[in-house]
Parts: sequence; C-alpha cells; structure tokens
Amino acid sequence: MRDVAVVGFAQRQMEEFDGSPTCVELLVPLFEECYEQTGWTRTDVGFWCSGSSDYLAGRSFSFVQAVDAIGVIPPVNESHVEMDLAWAMYEAWLKIQTGEVDTAVVYAFGKSSAGVLRRTLALQLEPYTMTPLWPDTVSLAGLQARVGLDTGQWDERAMAEVVNRSLTDAEKNEYAVRKGGSSVEELLARPRYADPLRKHDCAPVTDGAAALVLAAGDRAREVCDRPAWITGLAHSVDAMSMGTRDLTRSPSAERAGTAAGTAGVEVAELHAPFSHQELILRRELALGDDVAVNPSGGALAGNPMFSAGGIRIGEAARRIWTGDATRTLGHATSGPALQQNLVCVMEGRS
Repeated sequence: MRDVAVVGFAQRQMEEFDGSPTCVELLVPLFEECYEQTGWTRTDVGFWCSGSSDYLAGRSFSFVQAVDAIGVIPPVNESHVEMDLAWAMYEAWLKIQTGEVDTAVVYAFGKSSAGVLRRTLALQLEPYTMTPLWPDTVSLAGLQARVGLDTGQWDERAMAEVVNRSLTDAEKNEYAVRKGGSSVEELLARPRYADPLRKHDCAPVTDGAAALVLAAGDRAREVCDRPAWITGLAHSVDAMSMGTRDLTRSPSAERAGTAAGTAGVEVAELHAPFSHQELILRRELALGDDVAVNPSGGALAGNPMFSAGGIRIGEAARRIWTGDATRTLGHATSGPALQQNLVCVMEGRS
C-alpha cells in the first residue's frame, strides 16, 4: 500500500448561500486556498473527485457545472460520487493506490437552504415502503432518540451535555453557523421540537462547500511539514430498511472503526447530526473518555450537506498539522439514523 496523506483543507459554511446551487462561486476561492497551502497549480493535481447531489441542487448533472470552478482546458482527470466529500476522498485514495496518480483534490458542495431539507432527504429512504410515507430525517432521528431513552441507553442530560460542549467548542471555529454554550439546565428547559429532540439537538440547515488535498509519499512531504498520513480508511453500510435495524446501534460504524483501527486516537471528529448519535458513535468506535470529541464543534455547529463528513476529516487532519495531536480520527455518515459510515484514521510522523 502506498503512503497517502491529507495535506490541504479548505471550507466554507453559512446559513444561506446567495448563489447558484452548484456553489461554483464558493469553490473557486476554496481551490485557491488549497493552491496556496501546497504551492501547487492546477497542473500539479493528478485527479479530481467531487461529491454532491442532483436532488439537493434540483437539476440533473449539477456537478458538471461545478467543474467550471476547476477549469477544463487542458482536460482534467475528474470523477464524481453522489455522496459526501468523505466518499469522494475514498475514491481519490483508491486512485492514488493504483499508482496512476500521486496527487488529488476532492471537493463537495450543497445548498441545503434551497428547499425543505428534511423532506428532500426522505428520497434516500427505502423506496417501496418508506419513501411513500415521506418520513423526514428529524422525525426519524427523534424515533431513534426515543428508543435509546426508553431502553435506558442514554438520557436527556447526556444529550444536553453533548450539545453544550459542542457549542462551547464551536466558539473557536470561525466557520460555525451555530455556537455559544450555556448550561445543561438551560438547554433542558427549552421546548421540544420533535419529541424528544429539541432544536439544539439537531444540526442546523447549512449551505457550504469544502475541499481536501491528498498526496502520496514524497509529494506529501514536499508541501506539508507534518502530513496527516492515512493509516486506516474503511466504510460500511447497514440494511436500508429501518425496521430490520436496532436503532440504538450502528454496526456499520463499528465495522468501519474496527477495519480502520481506532486504538490510540487522541482526537475524534464525529459526523453526528443529532446529539444522541454522538453517544452511539462513541460506543461503536470504542472511544474512551480521554479522547477529545469534536473540538471544532462538530455537525451541531454546522452541517453543510455533502461536505460535513469530509470537513470532519479535514478538522482531524488539521490537529496533526498543528502538532496538537499525533493520531486522529475523522468520521462521516450518510443515510437515515447512521445507516452508512466511513472512518479515516490519520497520524503524524516525526
């Protein structure tokens, strides 16, 4: 296996982006930021891969317009996944493993504010018995939280503690769209939104985009003093039908974590769009109390569709670049109630 590292990262998050659904206007400055971090130009990038959704953009082949942000003369080696940025990164990592390229830039974008996000996401459900009922993502997460409460696997105080810590940490994140902790008691006193969830238990609807830069071996060392070397990368998926799943568990997260190897992780950036889902993920990934979880604030501070999972990997990589940690974990999820999960473990080397 080739040594591959994350050597660049850029992001933008906002409550509402006043621009096109393809977010080209956001992507251009992100790419410029990646070029500045690495000293590269477009010709140094061997492979490009994007993540987005035509359902979210409301048009077919919406990702093609986003390629305008790259520039296509001369032609580029480009691909696309209808998934989060983290899965685009997985494809790029595989491309580098083949030996065909040594470098890659992956990017993703999403304008969630253009429609009713919780209704749009019903289209990802099992199409025969679930989608016709149009159950929205917040209600499904509420059912998941209720099962955990009723079976004693967590309580509302534990959920509020996740929120308070996340929003307090988000005060240091310039890209967070929601920030500022208060107290667990004050959070518990707020009205319920989708019983048993309160609004602060749910990630805010967020527009945004992000990009990650990957490089192999010496190419990584040339552009980064302390590359975030990928030591484990795996993803797995659970059954599509929610009726066949124990919603208090996420076996796919456990499988991905086991395959990637989570032992010794100091910082974990978990893509948990709902507060109780962090509690599930911490258990499935065997993260102890000594692991710093979501020091960026996590998805509860900002959750741009199709970028949020990759942002978790970028934030985890940044901790290695700055020397704050030696071994970190980035996690991404897709589908309802933690159905599909990807885990990326990185380390810094002296």
